[in-house]
Amino acid sequence: MSLPHAILTALLERPSSGLELTRRFDRSIGYFWSATHQQIYRELGKLEADGHIRALASAQPSRGQKKSYEVLPAGRAELARWTAAAQDPRPHRDALLLRLRAAAVVGTAGLEADLRRHLELHRRQLAEYEEIERRDFPPGKDSPEDRLRHLVLRAGIDLETFWTGWLTQAVVEVAALPDEGEGAH
Repeated sequence: MSLPHAILTALLERPSSGLELTRRFDRSIGYFWSATHQQIYRELGKLEADGHIRALASAQPSRGQKKSYEVLPAGRAELARWTAAAQDPRPHRDALLLRLRAAAVVGTAGLEADLRRHLELHRRQLAEYEEIERRDFPPGKDSPEDRLRHLVLRAGIDLETFWTGWLTQAVVEVAALPDEGEGAH
């Protein structure tokens, strides 16, 4: 996914200011696509220059007032084009997995504690996703839009379930290794 497409999606769901978009990225979209405040504002400028969005007219124009944006037909068309296009999966890159591989040659000092920290973070994220599911997707809430949003949330739940299971196993495995410290193999 690319940032301009994430912004177009968010603006089609609800016209927003840059600050509101930043907050929405922090609360929901950021679960699967994160962006900084600066990245969002920079991309809003590009999308506006490309004719994909426009600033809404303000009832009371004043200096420093936040601009709200809406998607134009060209932006909707770009999002529809991008949604329909084929895209290959990207290789998974994770520094923790690389660190485990490196530990095979330099030793595991400090690794178990960090694995436990990661496990706790993933447990918290899983609990948050499950709470969102209970709150936002009760039985019978099955409009096409809700079903697609729920599908995205289920991906997050399934990934966090995987990570908590895998990290639980990794903690056990690393804890059982002899303490080799630096300079192993």
